[in-house]
Amino acid sequence: MDVELLGHVALRVGDDRRTPSAPKARQVLALLLVNANRLVSTDALIEELWAERPPRSALSALQTYVFQLRQLLGQLLPEACPKEILVTTPNGYEFRVAAENVDLRRYERHRMAGQRAFQAGDNLLAVEQFRAALHVFASPPLANVRRGMHLEAEIVRLEESRIGVQETRIEAELELGHHHEVLSELSGLASQRPQHEGFHRQLMLALYRCGRRPQALRVFQDLRQSLVTELGLEPSRELQLLQQAILSADPRLSAADRTPYPRRPRDPDPPPRLQWSAASPWKA
Repeated sequence: MDVELLGHVALRVGDDRRTPSAPKARQVLALLLVNANRLVSTDALIEELWAERPPRSALSALQTYVFQLRQLLGQLLPEACPKEILVTTPNGYEFRVAAENVDLRRYERHRMAGQRAFQAGDNLLAVEQFRAALHVFASPPLANVRRGMHLEAEIVRLEESRIGVQETRIEAELELGHHHEVLSELSGLASQRPQHEGFHRQLMLALYRCGRRPQALRVFQDLRQSLVTELGLEPSRELQLLQQAILSADPRLSAADRTPYPRRPRDPDPPPRLQWSAASPWKA
């Protein structure tokens, strides 16, 4: 059984693809699946569904949604025992599935491999792994699910992770001298995120290496105007140093040595994911 989270949430066996029709049942499934093979407490599920105002029937309703999910599993896997896949524990529920069958886990595996390669200086392998990660993460996650506070936090984490993969992949491309190849993509990313310093720094460098020095300086001025107008902030010292280097035609900006100026260190991991395993006073 394959689990799809990057895009529409669904369970799939071969060509048979199923998702709960009831919105809240789909919401429960989504929270269980993003925490696949980990306990999700009853409290967290109830909080996801009803925030701070659960009805008196919340526990009963949650049990009904779990029953509906097990029915779906029975239809999808008639020879399996649904209670051994969606497991009840004293404090909540756990959805058990092989990690390699979850698209989100495949994305994470490629992302981590790319980060290790990048930090080791193997930019070719890093680009290959980051491209594989972005191929898996090609659609907005949990696209067909109503999201409460826990799933919303997961969406934010995933989007930040995807942006980080894009930025680091482009960094590896620039170190390989692929400034012409990434220029169009960087222009689009900087336009979509007018205050993202990382993409603007990379765009400035790519433009300069493509012989477009005035345009590179214009990118800095546009970013500065956006930051000052919207946030009351000046560009970072890193961006200011890059602007000065472009103005003085610093030889370290050349693609010949395949070393960008300055190289931006990146955290090897995204923000820690939320896990829901606290003991619950609810009994399911």
